[in-house]
Amino acid sequence: MSGEVFQQNLDHEKGSRPGGPFIIQMLFKQWVEMPDQEQMLDAMKRHIGKVECFCCDEKMAGFAALEHMAEFQDGKSPVQLFLMGCSSFEGKNFDAFLKSQMWDCQNDRDRIFEECQYQVMATDMLAGALSTQERANLDMDFMEALAELFPTCEAFYFQNCGKLFLAEDVRNHQIPGCDRFIRFGVNVRFFNIQGTEDMLIDTVGMNTLYLPDLQYHFNDVDPNWIVNHAYNVASYILENDNPIKSGETVDGIINGRMTRELQWKCQYEEALIQPMREVIDIHMGKYASGGR
Repeated sequence: MSGEVFQQNLDHEKGSRPGGPFIIQMLFKQWVEMPDQEQMLDAMKRHIGKVECFCCDEKMAGFAALEHMAEFQDGKSPVQLFLMGCSSFEGKNFDAFLKSQMWDCQNDRDRIFEECQYQVMATDMLAGALSTQERANLDMDFMEALAELFPTCEAFYFQNCGKLFLAEDVRNHQIPGCDRFIRFGVNVRFFNIQGTEDMLIDTVGMNTLYLPDLQYHFNDVDPNWIVNHAYNVASYILENDNPIKSGETVDGIINGRMTRELQWKCQYEEALIQPMREVIDIHMGKYASGGR
């Protein structure tokens, strides 16, 4: 765990916008050309379904995902998927706060930011109008197509949640369905509260799908148990389109295992740690910290 000290910063301008675009940065050691249009169409069709390319040059490629229709008051439109051409990348622009929560790439993080000087960015557009699970699956299908199209990619950085992965971990995962989004699109962060024995664990990334993030403020229990609990509850929320209301309970933990024998109360609150967003605060009974 990082020993650095960070300041709480709930600047209203830096809130995490619900339903915003899902942004992927692919990092490279060498400059990379945009794949040709037919190659991109082939990969997209195999991973995503029917797609149509509406723009393609060295600066940008755009695809309409014809099987994923965003519905609006004045009609329907297919979700759009974009790739930006290769550009320079500077790892020094990532601050210590962001880097401290890159748990999946701790041993390689500094090397990646030093060696990778180029990036290809990809994003969705209009996808916030899709159902929760449809969007989660589409964004992950897009990610898998990108991993195939760019074999020299060194690492994937997911802006919405702050996770960094080696590209081989993205290519070789065996996770099915929506749980891919929990793995790659949701980060469980860990903080020690300075001057106390208290710890705080929260999630970032759920509100890209208009779902609430989670928050735990606690002491005197193994934080690894709570990290696992957070991923399990996040998966449950996504799978069931968030059935949890304020005042309801979720299964707690006894000896590291979730159990119905112990119930923890849920309450909707503003996040204690940036970015500003609504979270489900899970009150951990005798382990809970803070006056609530």
